[in-house]
Amino acid sequence: MRILALNGGSSSFKCRLDNVSQDPPSAPPDPVWRTNVERGTNLHELFESIPKPVDLVGHRIVHGGKFRESTRITPEVREEIAREAEIAPEHNRYELQAIEAIEKVFDVPQIAVFDAAFHATLDRAAYTYPGPYEWLAEGFRRYGFHGISHQYASRRAAEMLGRTDLRLVTCHLGNGASLAAVRGGRSVDTTMGFTPLEGLMMGTRSGSIDPGLLIELIRHRSYTAEQLDHVLNEESGLAGISGVSGDMREILKAINSGNDRAKLAFEIYAHRLCREIGAMIGVLGGVDALVFTGGLGENCAPLREIAASKFAFLKPQVLVVHAEEEWEIVRECWRIAR
Repeated sequence: MRILALNGGSSSFKCRLDNVSQDPPSAPPDPVWRTNVERGTNLHELFESIPKPVDLVGHRIVHGGKFRESTRITPEVREEIAREAEIAPEHNRYELQAIEAIEKVFDVPQIAVFDAAFHATLDRAAYTYPGPYEWLAEGFRRYGFHGISHQYASRRAAEMLGRTDLRLVTCHLGNGASLAAVRGGRSVDTTMGFTPLEGLMMGTRSGSIDPGLLIELIRHRSYTAEQLDHVLNEESGLAGISGVSGDMREILKAINSGNDRAKLAFEIYAHRLCREIGAMIGVLGGVDALVFTGGLGENCAPLREIAASKFAFLKPQVLVVHAEEEWEIVRECWRIAR
């Protein structure tokens, strides 16, 4: 079975094609074909270039609403993905475009692999906001995201350490960033919540901010919902503080050139990362390993060293796991197909 996995991230669109004839191994083999292009690429032209045949297509879907497990894409599933586009605007609309473009090129089943599914194991104390209790019935709760990446990273870490009874803090750090507290392979807490905006400072997203500040902006600066959405998602984070870029590589270059705002951006990022790691360790009651994945998590050694030094007294293993979300999507598609 030739399975095509599609992963639309915050800044890129990754594709992977595999020929799977038996239960897929945990670590990925060499693919038949793969590519990584910028968001905004003509999807129809991209899909036309994929080597045929393709038997099944799997999509990373950031927010599936009431759908919490990988499933065949039906009209009902598509409606739910569209309904949740306001919560994950950067991703869900783009993912719907990819589903529609695939239909025009390949007449094959499509599978939705939901980013929040890994966090379906959260206890109600972890996913319920301390607002009015009625919010919970209305769906205003913490969902968590980057689940495909956290699932892969935690499983690979357990294999690397030869144990399954582990307390892990998995750190997915890229343009978007989140942590997960994983006990025995199950997510018990995470930093993202109702939307991918909660939690860590990110490339262009603010992460968690005092809601009182937002009320102040509405009352005294006449901010609209659309303005707040844009500022918090597009003009904040590393880019907003540094004035340079949301890319940590550019931040580090600017620091070396004496840019104090870039230095501050790095310091805030590291401070908030360590603070949230500490929170995850508190939930777990200890930690066996810190697991770094994602472009920034894998490649920014200074950041890993700061985190490792802060928690050295706990003597955790520090692991780097190459992100393989597309392979995890292939594995999920094979499981659903079988």
